[in-house]
Amino acid sequence: MDNARATALKIINEVYNNGAYANVALAKNLRNNPLSDVDRRFATELVYGTVKAGETLDWIIKKYISKPLKKLDAVVLNILRLGVYQIKYMDKVPESAACNESVELAKKFTNAGAAKFVNGVLRTMLREPQKADFPNGKGNATAELALKEMHPEWLVRRWIKEFGYDEAVRLCEFNNQQAPLVLRTNTLKTNSSELILNLESRGVEAHKSMLAPEGVILDKHGSLDNLEALQEGYCQVQDESSMLVAHVLDPQPNEFIIDVCSAPGGKTTHIASLMENKGRILACDIYDHKLERVRENAERLGIEIIETEEMDARDVGEEYTEMADRVLVDAPCSGLGVLRRKPDSRWRKSKELLTELPKLQLEILKSAGNALKKGGILVYSTCTIAREENQSVVETFLKDNDSFELLNAGERLPKSRTEEMVQLYPQRDGTDGFFISCMRKIK
Repeated sequence: MDNARATALKIINEVYNNGAYANVALAKNLRNNPLSDVDRRFATELVYGTVKAGETLDWIIKKYISKPLKKLDAVVLNILRLGVYQIKYMDKVPESAACNESVELAKKFTNAGAAKFVNGVLRTMLREPQKADFPNGKGNATAELALKEMHPEWLVRRWIKEFGYDEAVRLCEFNNQQAPLVLRTNTLKTNSSELILNLESRGVEAHKSMLAPEGVILDKHGSLDNLEALQEGYCQVQDESSMLVAHVLDPQPNEFIIDVCSAPGGKTTHIASLMENKGRILACDIYDHKLERVRENAERLGIEIIETEEMDARDVGEEYTEMADRVLVDAPCSGLGVLRRKPDSRWRKSKELLTELPKLQLEILKSAGNALKKGGILVYSTCTIAREENQSVVETFLKDNDSFELLNAGERLPKSRTEEMVQLYPQRDGTDGFFISCMRKIK
């Protein structure tokens, strides 16, 4: 049995059958089932590729079977997804190997009848590939792009309307790229130049970020568990655009800062670094098991000024009325700016989210505003590119709260931008999509 494919199938079963997140399930399984570097990379590509292709794979499979997918055994369907992905998208995998190994998986994890069925479907696909040609021609541009670039059709339609067809294509293509691993230098212990030398001495290839001064982008690396600089607290995993948030907040030593939605603590610990580990940070989250991640990261990085509190962000204004110098609201959002980092997440989204989330985001923002002293700074950020969750939320907040004024967030970035409310777009900025706004409490 091919161990890499068997591991990939196990993870894909967890994603589809148990609702697991692909990145979490992959990390757990690779940790518990050590593979060679080659097999680890292969299993990772199989998992991320298969769950990313999602409904596109299902559309293809439907062309070769006569019954609805929901009638198939769940494991058999996942074996087909895995096999079709290899045949359709992995040029370096021989078609015969993709078919034969899928049959072996079916024999091991289901039964002989299922193995025969899997063999029949995949062999037919090899003989008659034209049956699964994507639609093309007038009137099919949206459906064709959605299938070709492996995105939900409702989302592709939205982006075509917002950005135009060509830019929507670029956005989809960006989301399908493999996201680099980015580290934030822990400036309490080192600087980015020294961190890169540390990494290179251990065989890691890296270069500095052009967006964030603490950012280091890894070009070649092994398992995170073997990344000594990370384990020893010299750095923290965090994307470039996410690092900009703390710079816009601009925390100062000895201030009292509240991060109302802090887990897993990337921005919280960045704030502490900018404060030189002096002052007080209250890190809140609605789940204590998520706050445990904040505590673990703080301890590993050598940070002592963070205290955690299990709390609904909508209650922070009542509990800490006019106490904080600065408050960060990194709000729960649709995550439409980080789809390349979470390959299965695009299929978990719905357009209803974009009407449901702004209400919650506004409630959190209002509560956070109440926790600020007069003259205090309020930063609202998300990892989405949907205006409903970003500019519209801030505009509504300011309309309803004349005690706040909008500051120019672009001017507060390490590399200045012109816009008052900063919106990073993946297809334009080459990084995760992120929104950052900044306000001051004036009365």
